[in-house]
Amino acid sequence: MSTNASRPLKLGTRGSTLAMAQSGQVAERVRRLTGRPVELVGITTYGDVSREHLSRIGGTGVFVSALRDALLAGEVDFAVHSLKDLPTAQPPQLALAAVPVREDPRDALIARDGLTFEQLPDGARVGTGSPRRMAQLNAWARALGRRIETVPIRGNIERRLGFVRSGELDAVVLATAGLRRADMADAITELIDPSAVLPAPGQGALAIECVASNEDLTTQLAELDDPRTRAAVTAERSLLSALEAGCSAPVGALADVRDEGQDVTELHLRGVVGTTDGTTLVQLSTTGSVPASAAESLARAQALGRELADEMLAKGAAGLMGERAH
Repeated sequence: MSTNASRPLKLGTRGSTLAMAQSGQVAERVRRLTGRPVELVGITTYGDVSREHLSRIGGTGVFVSALRDALLAGEVDFAVHSLKDLPTAQPPQLALAAVPVREDPRDALIARDGLTFEQLPDGARVGTGSPRRMAQLNAWARALGRRIETVPIRGNIERRLGFVRSGELDAVVLATAGLRRADMADAITELIDPSAVLPAPGQGALAIECVASNEDLTTQLAELDDPRTRAAVTAERSLLSALEAGCSAPVGALADVRDEGQDVTELHLRGVVGTTDGTTLVQLSTTGSVPASAAESLARAQALGRELADEMLAKGAAGLMGERAH
């Protein structure tokens, strides 16, 4: 075995409990795939150290740039991101080598006393750092004839759950995938149906990135790619890109891929944009056939995302994205 083949692969990851947990799971799969040891390298990003609301610091790329810098500098061989944190434009020097099978994309409610959203009292304080969630949670409460107070929060999973345990908040809303990967899913009091709250584009999926010029590693990591997940998140991110919105914008999207036959699958894409107070939402969906061929599948998924974005913009979506939480 050559020296290079026996050298541990360095996996760049954010240092949070969740990031280390999900990167550790990927590392184990890469060990089995390549036969090489994998070493986790914790990297602090600007989004980790800033306490500003994401909409104030720009949102897009704040959890990603430092990892990408480490890749380009040769400090790590590949990196694992939460896909929803990735900017929609892919740098040519880096390859999105794999998008593994997606975890549950839904949002989850963690409420005091085991309450569901519909059981929360009028005026309940619900914590979330996401304008997207604020918009849809407020709209949901309005539809129930009630009012909630959405409270901007930041911090890791433990800190956010602590707001409920301490009684400071009645509930918080987090990604189901993160709670499951961090082995904290027992805190969930309700899995929120996407018909009430659409998740962030790419939520629940991971992105495995490496330097594009490292063709051998790119090819090996591609074995972890799940074509159905890749097609779904491609449609969602195409919608986000066509809306010219960043990952901190109040945009929700979810694509479902369903088999229609041996050579064709059906992709159903839903999107939403809203004001953070929930008074106005633009929510539309579209369905299209996606060929089995990988290249054609991604091209069609991208087209569906752009088409739905055009429809949403025609309904006034651009004006709603400017009204964010500050």
